[in-house]
Amino acid sequence: MKKNVPTIRDVAAAAGVSTATVSKFMNGTQRFSPAVEAKVSKVIAELGYKSNPLAQSMITGRTRTVGLSVLDVSNPHFTSIVKGANRVALQHGYTLLLVDTEENPGRERPLLEALSRRVDGMIVFSRMQEKEMDWMVELDKPLVFFGSLNRLSIPHVASDDHRGAYMVTRHLVTLGHKRIAYLGFSKSRRDEERMGGIKECLAAHGMSLQVYDGSAPSALEGERICSSIMLGSEHPDALICYNDLMALGFMKAAQILGFKLPADISVAGFDNIQFGNYTSPPLTTVDLQSERMGIAAMEKLLDTIESKPTAPFTMIEPQLILRSSTINRN
Repeated sequence: MKKNVPTIRDVAAAAGVSTATVSKFMNGTQRFSPAVEAKVSKVIAELGYKSNPLAQSMITGRTRTVGLSVLDVSNPHFTSIVKGANRVALQHGYTLLLVDTEENPGRERPLLEALSRRVDGMIVFSRMQEKEMDWMVELDKPLVFFGSLNRLSIPHVASDDHRGAYMVTRHLVTLGHKRIAYLGFSKSRRDEERMGGIKECLAAHGMSLQVYDGSAPSALEGERICSSIMLGSEHPDALICYNDLMALGFMKAAQILGFKLPADISVAGFDNIQFGNYTSPPLTTVDLQSERMGIAAMEKLLDTIESKPTAPFTMIEPQLILRSSTINRN
């Protein structure tokens, strides 16, 4: 014989209170006297009552679920962001729903619109230009954006890409490099910030920058473009890559072509993904504090959902990680 599952009405009857009192107590939306709370807690434990999340969401309008949209979940940079965001969500009783747009701008809007109907709020990475993002605000959901914004009043979290790029460039200049190049990814708004930091530093030392533009922020693209960088009449003596994945692909291809690293060319990247510490040579990189970015964004989103005050913008400071893919040429 099937055992009857206790309902909220059973709890209310046994505790001598209304169903509304039980609901508010379980949702944490109202406090009651210690005696009432103790009685309700005891009855819930005795009956083994568990609230129905679906029914609860219909009543409260809350799903206790938050969304996170990333550009490529196979990139360890985004994996670390997810890790940090998920830890905070779990600590506050929220479930994280992940969407991977796979570096496809055409997929972003339909996926985010579908996600918005299932969550209480969203954290968003996007390749869209800010002028194309008004529809995102019109979703009428709490939002936090990764990256800098100038026009839209969406809370956002960003790494200081300009400063990080300046730091790694200054390091290379100090080591005596004269022909510094940048392998970028112009489809990303962060590319402009990074290139700006590199150019500012080089200009201060009377140096120019040679720029190569990749079609994807991937190791495969770094590998593909290597020959065009290294087999010209005079190759750079240092290369800063848009991210670590591109740097790792470039390093592999350069070594296959017969070049010695860093003797023939120093290489540096961005993100400080864990694999960069295990390559030969290990990769010098700008640590953008990916996990901290995820933590900061989720804290900001949950504050927004709960109508708590939150800073409109949080900047995460970068850190230069020096390894042996860069060499002193002085």
